[in-house]
Amino acid sequence: MSFWRSLLGGSGRTRAGRARSVGEDVPVQEGPPTRAEVRVEEPSDTLPSRITAPAAVMAETVPAAAAPLAGRAAQEQPAPTAGMRAASLERTLRSLVERLGTEHPDTITARNNLATKYAQMGRRQAAVQQFELALAEAVAVFGTEHPRTEIIRENLAWAFEDAGRPADAAAQWEELLRDRESAFGPSDEDTVEARTRLAVCYRRIGRLDAAMAHYERALTDVKDAERIEDLRLGMSAAQNMAGRHDEAVRQLRMVLAGRRRRLGKGHLDTLTVHHRLGRAYTQAGRTDEAVETLRDAYRVALNSSGDPEVRRLTLRLRRDLAGAYSAAGRHREADALF
Repeated sequence: MSFWRSLLGGSGRTRAGRARSVGEDVPVQEGPPTRAEVRVEEPSDTLPSRITAPAAVMAETVPAAAAPLAGRAAQEQPAPTAGMRAASLERTLRSLVERLGTEHPDTITARNNLATKYAQMGRRQAAVQQFELALAEAVAVFGTEHPRTEIIRENLAWAFEDAGRPADAAAQWEELLRDRESAFGPSDEDTVEARTRLAVCYRRIGRLDAAMAHYERALTDVKDAERIEDLRLGMSAAQNMAGRHDEAVRQLRMVLAGRRRRLGKGHLDTLTVHHRLGRAYTQAGRTDEAVETLRDAYRVALNSSGDPEVRRLTLRLRRDLAGAYSAAGRHREADALF
């Protein structure tokens, strides 16, 4: 599982999974840093997604004679910063390139590790550059279908997404989807993941028909209720962008019903979908249903406003409910909310 998929897991919108490493015989030294929880009205793309490390991190060798520091001296040792770790990985990569060349498995792994650290630090362009080099080297050494090549390609796809380059990411997900569908079949978890990310990227670059086709196919291959909800949210976003508002409403109604059963009507994730449904009714020109839906969501949010995120959502619901009242010609009720 990639670094970005796990980061998205911090928002509660993706599931934890196995670590994906370039070399399974090389131990992972550390996990990625956590991000502050962010909740958005966009469907989980992930995402996928806001996590486990995407690649093996080469362990630094420690001289056998070195003994651990004791007492106060050990306590005073500063913890290595992200910049210090990146510098160490840069030195490792330079040393391997000088000794072994660029097209050696250890060098490729080290480059992937460095790119991963750059991504963790938010150095997106540097991460993309290193992943691109690592992928080219992996293809030359292992071929396009080798597991190491696949892992680096997935890391690059996520890095492109993180850098705001969905078209470039789509090209990598297309390749991954072809390979995984051929090797593992359409229902395999990794195949579905590639299809879902490809649908997300297509949606972001405006290829809406292709995005909806992939969402529809993924829905037939997934059995997990939460993943189905995520796919329906992505589908509804693509349908709204395509002007197919009534179809988007149907998807959102199904997600809302499922989340009410699973989480309760006052849960933030439920209220977020309730809000989106009201906005979808507004976009569809169904003003009376928009008013009713947004009013119901607003009342539930008022009774569940102990969570700061719910309080922020309540303010957005109040604003959109006022707009729905205005659109319905109910100006006095709208004025009371402004």
